[in-house]
Amino acid sequence: MAMHVSAFEKTIEKSNAWVKELMQDLQWSDPQRGYRALRVVLHALRDHLPLGETVQLGAQLPMLLRGLYYEGWRPADRLAKERHEADFLLRIAEYFDNDSELETVGDLSRMVSAVFRILSRHVSRGEIADIVHLLPRELREYWA
Repeated sequence: MAMHVSAFEKTIEKSNAWVKELMQDLQWSDPQRGYRALRVVLHALRDHLPLGETVQLGAQLPMLLRGLYYEGWRPADRLAKERHEADFLLRIAEYFDNDSELETVGDLSRMVSAVFRILSRHVSRGEIADIVHLLPRELREYWA
């Protein structure tokens, strides 16, 4: 007997759409790579936001992506100690360490900007404004 829960099917559809948008934006063809990019940038962003803002952003993500966003999160360590652009990009670079197609800081920057554009399309303007305001100045430029 096949069982379908519409809420589960809807969140899978929405989450796949986000990954597809990211892949199109970056001109990638590998959905696993798109998923990995979305995951690591969401985690890096989450760890650069104060607790309240972390939760407010999470509340606007599709259910499946919300789980991904909170995966491994430790609220006690909620704010990254180093809050500079280089630290943000280093975290992403370490996650993609074995990806020969990501060779430059420019590649990482394009990835971050692409994820931020997706968030801007799917998260309320007010929430995005709050996030941008709370980030270090060097990271705000990725929302342009």
